[in-house]
Amino acid sequence: MIKPYLQPGALLENIRNADKESDRFYLWWLGQSGFLIQWKGQHILLDPYLSDSLTKKYAATDKPHVRMTERAVNPARLDFIDIATSSHNHTDHLDAKTLRPLISANPKMKLIIPEANRDFVCERLGCDHNYPIGLNEREQVTLGHFTFHGVPAAHNKLERDQQGRCKYMGFVVEFGPWKIYHSGDTLWYQDMEETLKPFGVDLAILPINGNKPERRVAGNLDHQEAPLLAQAIGAGLVIPCHYHMFAFNTANPVDFTISAEKLQQPYKVLQCGEPWNSDQLP
Repeated sequence: MIKPYLQPGALLENIRNADKESDRFYLWWLGQSGFLIQWKGQHILLDPYLSDSLTKKYAATDKPHVRMTERAVNPARLDFIDIATSSHNHTDHLDAKTLRPLISANPKMKLIIPEANRDFVCERLGCDHNYPIGLNEREQVTLGHFTFHGVPAAHNKLERDQQGRCKYMGFVVEFGPWKIYHSGDTLWYQDMEETLKPFGVDLAILPINGNKPERRVAGNLDHQEAPLLAQAIGAGLVIPCHYHMFAFNTANPVDFTISAEKLQQPYKVLQCGEPWNSDQLP
């Protein structure tokens, strides 16, 4: 099994010691699509999956979710989180075994979700119906230092509820001089570039595990499409994700680096638990 770049104790120390005064922001990949960002002493968690719930759920089925990478950290130890997101209702993006301990450890933590998913989210988490903060496309909310903009996602299609609200979303997170696009799970859909270009994204976080129907799960961008999309929207840097978590639904990041280098699209491949900061932007 792949070991994280930093073990839990060292990871927590690294997070706590990150500079809280400078204009640089800090980022850690926590596996799958989960990222922790710190800027000016505030912390956000994007789509964390920090449990073995899917491995246990599918252990006795014909679609086992065999874990490839050790868990980066116990979510109950992350007692400094201000905001978390869930881009859609799939368990590796909306995990009760991750979010309930986080909420317990951070009673004031805000949770941002697609508004269309409110009933499902509250049932899964057992939380008050008014607790999550719901967004739809072209909507935004500012919490502390961070402004979150709702962006549609296609997983595998642009699915909406009866009121026309997106069930799958990404978020552009704006803070200080920075803009980060976390796509959630998505394929490349019509007019996606036109939706994202106006933001002037500094960092795009995109999945690379691809879309293979034989896996019997909804698909994503692949190792070629992710750097191509980053280039198309003018992203300063792209970081890949959604690989090396489950053996049946992964990708080789080396293929991504080859594609990015052919396009001359700046990129950074992180190991689970590895720190990165904005001083490394091109």
